[in-house]
Amino acid sequence: LPGERNESVMLNTWYAGLSELPEGTELDRAYWDRVMAVKAAVNKELENQRTAKVIGGNLQAEVTLFAEEGLSADLSKLGDELRFVLITSAASVVPFAQAPAEAVATEVEGLKLQVVKSGHVKCGRCWHFRADVGSHPEHPEICGRCVDNLTGSGEVRHYA
Repeated sequence: LPGERNESVMLNTWYAGLSELPEGTELDRAYWDRVMAVKAAVNKELENQRTAKVIGGNLQAEVTLFAEEGLSADLSKLGDELRFVLITSAASVVPFAQAPAEAVATEVEGLKLQVVKSGHVKCGRCWHFRADVGSHPEHPEICGRCVDNLTGSGEVRHYA
């Protein structure tokens, strides 16, 4: 790192003035506790799928979350960034009533889920399995997100 720095990058202050949001704020600690409970449920099933040799790693997975209305609204706030929170290549939220019989019940009330192995190609840069890998002639081994991060204005993330 250029300039003055600590003995370890882990000891640097990257953002000054960060504080916990007040209780009752839209994305307060209670919100993230709910999201992290979902993440724990997803991780449990991802581990089951790895053990069964269905997937090799989390990024090889695409997850569908069948959630009741309140939880669905919470998860949907994250939009496409939900996949970054879950550390999967894709994540979608579907109404609970649409859960197929093979959907896995979880310890999170109002949540079932389904994990499938992605049928897409792995990006050589971010390792996500994405439909658009190979669709950019100037960068045939990476996804559109990585192309934009390398040659464009870069992605904008809000939550994860």
